[in-house]
Amino acid sequence: MHISRPRSILLAGAVAVTLSATALPAAFAAPSSTAVISEVYGGGGNSGATLTRDFVELANAGSAAYDLSGFSVQYLPGTPSAGSLWQVSALTGSVAPGGRYLVAQAAGTGGTVALPTPDATGTVAMSATSGTVALVSGTTPLTCKTAADCAADTRIVDLVGYGSAVVREGSGPAAGASATASVARGTSLADTDNNAADLAAGAPTPVNAAGETSGGTGPGDGNPTEPGTVRVHDIQGTTRVSPLNGQSVTGVPGVVTGVRTTGSRGFWIQDTTPDADARTSEGVFVYTGSTVPTVAVGDSVLVSGKVDEYYPSATTQSITEITAPRVTVLSSGNALPAPVVLDAASVPDAYVPSADGGSVDRLTLDPAAYALDLYESLEGARVQIADTRVTGATTAYNEVWVTVKPNENPTGRGGTLYSSYTDQNTGRIKVMSLDTTGPFPVANVGDELSGTTTGVMDYASFGGYNLQATELGTLTDHHLRREVTRKQRDKELAVATYNVENLDALDKQAKFDTLAAGVAVNLSSPDIVSLEEIQDDNGAVNDGTVGSEATLKRFTDAIVAAGGPQYAWRYIAPVDGKDGGEPGGNIRNVFLFNPERVEFVDRAGGDATTAVTAVQTKKGVALSASPGRITPTNDAWADSRKPLVGEFRFHGKPVFVIGNHFTSKGGDQPLHGRYQEPTRSSEKKRVKQATEVNTFVTSLLAADKSARVITLGDLNDFAFSPTMDALTDGQVLKPLITTLPENEQYSYVYEGNSQTLDHILTSPGVIRFDYDVVHINAEFADQASDHDPQIVRVDVNAQD
Repeated sequence: MHISRPRSILLAGAVAVTLSATALPAAFAAPSSTAVISEVYGGGGNSGATLTRDFVELANAGSAAYDLSGFSVQYLPGTPSAGSLWQVSALTGSVAPGGRYLVAQAAGTGGTVALPTPDATGTVAMSATSGTVALVSGTTPLTCKTAADCAADTRIVDLVGYGSAVVREGSGPAAGASATASVARGTSLADTDNNAADLAAGAPTPVNAAGETSGGTGPGDGNPTEPGTVRVHDIQGTTRVSPLNGQSVTGVPGVVTGVRTTGSRGFWIQDTTPDADARTSEGVFVYTGSTVPTVAVGDSVLVSGKVDEYYPSATTQSITEITAPRVTVLSSGNALPAPVVLDAASVPDAYVPSADGGSVDRLTLDPAAYALDLYESLEGARVQIADTRVTGATTAYNEVWVTVKPNENPTGRGGTLYSSYTDQNTGRIKVMSLDTTGPFPVANVGDELSGTTTGVMDYASFGGYNLQATELGTLTDHHLRREVTRKQRDKELAVATYNVENLDALDKQAKFDTLAAGVAVNLSSPDIVSLEEIQDDNGAVNDGTVGSEATLKRFTDAIVAAGGPQYAWRYIAPVDGKDGGEPGGNIRNVFLFNPERVEFVDRAGGDATTAVTAVQTKKGVALSASPGRITPTNDAWADSRKPLVGEFRFHGKPVFVIGNHFTSKGGDQPLHGRYQEPTRSSEKKRVKQATEVNTFVTSLLAADKSARVITLGDLNDFAFSPTMDALTDGQVLKPLITTLPENEQYSYVYEGNSQTLDHILTSPGVIRFDYDVVHINAEFADQASDHDPQIVRVDVNAQD
């Protein structure tokens, strides 16, 4: 399995080296997660060899280019003598993520096939059967000659001992090297610091940074001009994993249907003679690493290479592809296969088969029954959609979500509502463009991609299946407008929640101004605003700063400039580095309030680590401290924002407000991933947090059953979630989102799903209210925050 190859090029290069063996201690080095020695061959030019030179191949398993400037590959005989020296081959350049890098060494008199053009050249005559090769940060020769001594040299990035090498990693050297066999890592480039386990013997397969293999071609026999026996549908098979995974293929025919020249470079081919099995895709991606493809759409080609299943992450599905390709162009300007039309009639209503939480990789596809099976059966093939409504606005990455099912859970403003774990919206699909030269449409939710959009079905870690468009439809603007809620009446207390997305004093004034207009204009200047994601005054600068005075001064001044009141504020600064969020940012909840309309009851004693409690008095219930924090030292809040509690008075009546920002969904398995049903691992912590808040509200109501409690904020979970069940347990709180018409129950848009992460809940003492989600951000390509604010207007004098 090949996981998380940064999609540009794998740092690969082959080093032909022989080593002897004394097992390296476990402390030799941490296994490399970036640059590794991927292949070593010392038999070049020997009797019986095919290749004329020794080589060392490097590979980059990381997500960014690995700079080799000033590095070297060094070789030591397998059983070094007192006079043995490490021989140095200097390196230049870099290895792209997912790419290879080839170091040619000495040539012999045998062999007939040249290496592909090397990226660096040395003169070392390596042993075919035993030796040690090291990738070294620096060009000064190593001096170590034992495993223990080499383990102590921190310049060594990776080391491979083979044959009977004394210097090696782990329990033993890699076995099986000979005049006709190299030792190489598998396609996953796993490095456990155990050469015997990490590398295996096999036919040499040198690859350079351009993706070329021996003789400047790909694997296989020569440069075929006739198709081989394997077709694309044979590669794709009837499950998500190719039956030919890890195997070399030769002369696979197809027509080029799309070319990607940036990021994960490569191109798609599709067989023009399909089989009769709906489960087997006729298209496949050909991955060229850092090399920009030279083929063009319409070229008829034969592709040779190695079949690989690339997993963008450990929990996603894989992409079937041909790597290290050799390509023969037979003709150009050929007609493309007709695209498969995706629409409400062709896409199933069921989303994905269940594997009881396990992997669906090996399940036989059923494209007539499940939407994700249909999309997988079309992986790499041409598809077409028409007149699709936008359900997720254009992102900064030139992506837009649309639906091919216009009647699937529509919201009132053109989105698609996500309302159940078991009722997925199967018509959603992300559209991207392979044309990097033209403008990408800037669309809001409810707009339309009119006409046909045609392209290739692909898969990515963010969003899953997507259409890589070669032809984009035309944007029809349906003129979505940002909402403005009504002004509260004199007798109504207006309380709002707004996630302002990591606001700090170093942000640009434009961000402050846009957010401020949202408060002053769109929310009509609430009496109380509970803010989430206020950072300390220097944001991500990690220097011990925890105060937010400068941030809040800029924000409240901007609100005044936008026509709003002069708000005051209250918060409790966190202990440095203890409340999660962006490192250094010291995120926290904050109350803004309009002192001309509402009184904040200040009561000393609240700090970052002291728990606020409910105190029963003759006049009802009061807080032990205001502002205060709910059980801040409880492990439910470890590395997470603690709830802020404040006591307010409006028209002489006490109101208790709890500002929340529960832990995020980070770490949950994706809806479209390989594990079905996906595990929501982050949910456990939110349930604990909800339980703590519920317990505190219960204590307030135990002291005064008519207490007016408003709990609000970014809860990072849905109205139908176990988190909400825990928060409302005992009916101490009512989620107001459920009081809206169903097609209005959302405040956030993610991967084309309109959903609710932000909430306002009220206690039974809040009898008469008017609640509104104010849509000003989440549905728009131009947004100040990714959350929409919410507001509730409460008549505090209302009686049963």
